[in-house]
Amino acid sequence: MIEKKHGLCIFSCLFVLALILTFPPGTLGADYPEIHCKHFIYGYPTGTPFSNDLIIRDIYALSSNDESKFADWVAYRLDKETLTGDVKTFRKWQPDPWLNENETLEPSDYKGANAALKVDRGHQAPLASFKGTQCWSETNYLSNITPQKSDLNQGPWRILEGKVRDLVKAGNVVYVMTGPLYEREMAPMPGADESHKIPSGYWKIVIIQPDKGYNSIKTTSFIFDQETPRKGVVIDHLCTINEIETKTGLDFLRDLPDAIEEKIEGSIDRNWLDAHFK
Repeated sequence: MIEKKHGLCIFSCLFVLALILTFPPGTLGADYPEIHCKHFIYGYPTGTPFSNDLIIRDIYALSSNDESKFADWVAYRLDKETLTGDVKTFRKWQPDPWLNENETLEPSDYKGANAALKVDRGHQAPLASFKGTQCWSETNYLSNITPQKSDLNQGPWRILEGKVRDLVKAGNVVYVMTGPLYEREMAPMPGADESHKIPSGYWKIVIIQPDKGYNSIKTTSFIFDQETPRKGVVIDHLCTINEIETKTGLDFLRDLPDAIEEKIEGSIDRNWLDAHFK
């Protein structure tokens, strides 16, 4: 049984049990079960191991990997209500209460990591984007955190998160999917007593759809290496969604018609990018 906490979040929080294991491919008319959630736009990312834990909360959804101890992807929806508020937020790290002890890290596992590896506890769904909700503290669960190099976390990654918030402030509903890359072996955290796998980089996909038609969909995506310098320029890390799919093995936007999906995932809209991400 899953324990639900945090007052106001109890009634609005959605969660899904292990449906992927329950229904083998083809039993629901597709390779994956239909899972409907406000954080997903044209489907949730697929391609993760069946042993992953799918967690859906009021402010984000994620797929937690038992081996790496980090989320393979985190998806969240932002609007002005989510973003704007006078809630006092702070960082109080906690293991994810919905995961077993052997599936997630504990705060003590990060001891000495900053000094040894120059990493921060990097949010995937950012704390600063949820000041309008009482559920903000759930961004501090370690399932939503990875050891991210300080220069990246405090430099281009922080700037990109700010540009996403600017899109919301301009009146857009913004969908974000983000996650790690494992393209080379990285040194583990010296204080961790559990096996884990530190990412070598990160990806992020940003999507808006101001109108109902497919033509209004705007997307941009980025890949950052862990060693990205603090003064790195965000727009220098542009990529297509196809590139992220190739590197991660994940499949995005699969509920779109194939021709539309292929066009969106294989192209870069430079005019929209220059207007919002430079």
